[in-house]
Amino acid sequence: MARLKVEQMKSTIGCKKNQRDTLRSLGLKRIGDVVVKEDRPEFRGMVHTVRHLVTVTEVDGEVDSK
Repeated sequence: MARLKVEQMKSTIGCKKNQRDTLRSLGLKRIGDVVVKEDRPEFRGMVHTVRHLVTVTEVDGEVDSK
């Protein structure tokens, strides 16, 4: 199954609370943090909510995540 590599690129200062909460639930705490999640509709929706704060890359195969 494909995976999504999500990296936080911008700060949450000045963002809405739901966007901060979404980043936290994705596992992102600060600029430069990277998480790898399964490519599922739930995670796609979360990424869509904070699309202006993160970059997303599709990753195939096994990837070691933190």
